[in-house]
Amino acid sequence: YVPTGGGLQVGGDWYDMIRLPGGTEGGTGGAGRIALVIGDVQGHDVRAAALMGQLRIALRAYASEGHRPDAVLSRASRFLYGVNDGYDGADGAGAPGGGPRFATCLYLEVDLETGTVDIARAGHPDPAVRMVDGTVLLRPTAGGLPLGIDADADYPTTRLTLDPGETLMICTDGLLETGGHDLDSGWERVKRLLEKHRGDDLEELADSLVEAVHGPGSHHTTGPLADRREDDIAVLLLSRLPATTVRQTPRRTLMTIAQAEPERIAEAREQVRQLLHDWTDEDQLDAAVLMVSEMVTNVLVHTDGDALLTAEVACGEKARLLRVEVSDASDELPHKRHPGEMASSGRGLVLMEMLADAWGVAPRGEGKTIW
Repeated sequence: YVPTGGGLQVGGDWYDMIRLPGGTEGGTGGAGRIALVIGDVQGHDVRAAALMGQLRIALRAYASEGHRPDAVLSRASRFLYGVNDGYDGADGAGAPGGGPRFATCLYLEVDLETGTVDIARAGHPDPAVRMVDGTVLLRPTAGGLPLGIDADADYPTTRLTLDPGETLMICTDGLLETGGHDLDSGWERVKRLLEKHRGDDLEELADSLVEAVHGPGSHHTTGPLADRREDDIAVLLLSRLPATTVRQTPRRTLMTIAQAEPERIAEAREQVRQLLHDWTDEDQLDAAVLMVSEMVTNVLVHTDGDALLTAEVACGEKARLLRVEVSDASDELPHKRHPGEMASSGRGLVLMEMLADAWGVAPRGEGKTIW
């Protein structure tokens, strides 16, 4: 954590690690569960810091009670809403407080043995994962409003799995948007640094991320008397220890596209493009993105449930192979149609036959998977 500056320019960014009920001290042997929290209270003043302290304590209490990530953030949002509701417009020193304050937050529950991570997000930047081969993916997660806006806000949970050797990064927007960057261009800067990182020294990686904002190589003046930034920076890194035996780990991504969020189809396409960032055949890349779009859209149009996308890149004997699966809870199997020339739909399976090396549909208990 690096504060925004001196004097009263304190801020509301924070991070925390919480031992959850049943966790073991130090997490030795990979056993137990922990919660990772990162957040940003609006503003850079004493009140922002005070609210941050209150919110941090509240989140610790809710987590220690054993609540799931969605319930922890829902309770935290109601808590901050109540604090805002009782605020009279001035801080303890009598200075104007600027009205209600809100906070963005990411809450992650991590199983240290299996590597599963359950994420609830309140208006905060998404997490990123650096894979074993250096590929870096921004992991889109379902989310809700910043804390404190709605007393009854809901926060859906997203699950991902951190494989051995992978590193998870969560941060506040100060790492991304400082220096004239927006979230997109700031993310590209951070992504390049994550890709270049070699080894398992997380302290070194954290230093390089922060220095990109205000240290050597940045546009900021450096030195002990020039330690002033535009915003607080909080960064939290978690790396899963690699397996003792070296093996070729497939590159994998997984995401859910809900019925109520068809706009996430664009995020699914982008996930596949990022996964295949070093694929040399542009035609194959475009074909894969098109088929993913068709498969996911088919689920949202023809079923009442959500689509679960899994994409994996593995090395075969002669070449790399991309396998994509889209699963849903409907038992109705897709069938080929014969659309007329003017029809606006019905060509999904025809495209699959033309573009995929192989494809099929597999019934799976409740529902099916098209691959």
